[in-house]
Amino acid sequence: MAGFGTLLFTLAKGQLVGQDPEGNRYYVERHPPKTRREKRWVVFKGAVEASIIPPEWHAWLHYTSQAPLTGAVRKSWQLPHLPNLTGTKQAYLPPGHDLKGGKRTKATGDYQAWVP
Repeated sequence: MAGFGTLLFTLAKGQLVGQDPEGNRYYVERHPPKTRREKRWVVFKGAVEASIIPPEWHAWLHYTSQAPLTGAVRKSWQLPHLPNLTGTKQAYLPPGHDLKGGKRTKATGDYQAWVP
């Protein structure tokens, strides 16, 4: 959840640009000064976790694109956006990881250990 100051700033100066499928809302400054570019920010629906921002909104937040890329056509090989799963049950654990039993298959014959 956003802090009190962010919510006050959003009410006073923010203009809603859009919302992502997770419910995060994206804002732009209503009347930016001519001396700098407009401020852009996000108010998260739940926990404040930057990795849940989808790529199309990330590009807009960081001024990589002028408008959110929400209308971009997804390719068939593109997977849906996932947040950082480190520390969760869905986190990737390579073979031999302690949480997977600490055992992995033996190296094949094409591997030679380095000997100092």
